[in-house]
Amino acid sequence: MSNDAQPPVADDRYTELQNSAEFVELRRRFRRFVFPMTAFFLIWYFLYVLLSVYAKEFMGSKFVGNITWGLVLGLLQFVTTFAITMYYARWADREFDTRAEALAQKMGGAL
Repeated sequence: MSNDAQPPVADDRYTELQNSAEFVELRRRFRRFVFPMTAFFLIWYFLYVLLSVYAKEFMGSKFVGNITWGLVLGLLQFVTTFAITMYYARWADREFDTRAEALAQKMGGAL
């Protein structure tokens, strides 16, 4: 048996994977989801911070009873975080994970 018949080196497999059309499409789908979602959350977070610094009167004003707008918006930060996480998990299960698994199988199993 000659040395020419050896399986490709692991680095070659990774390079082949990165250059495949399927991987490029998978990466594009991931970025199309993650970048806008990250931008949305960062804008929402920094809006809260800026309101806390520059709109103290608004943030300290009563929403209902002794609950202020600052508290409501602060709690909505947590709600938003959990909602985005759940949305990402559902999206990944539906759109991303199955394609990634199929690509891994095509490339010869777990890389």
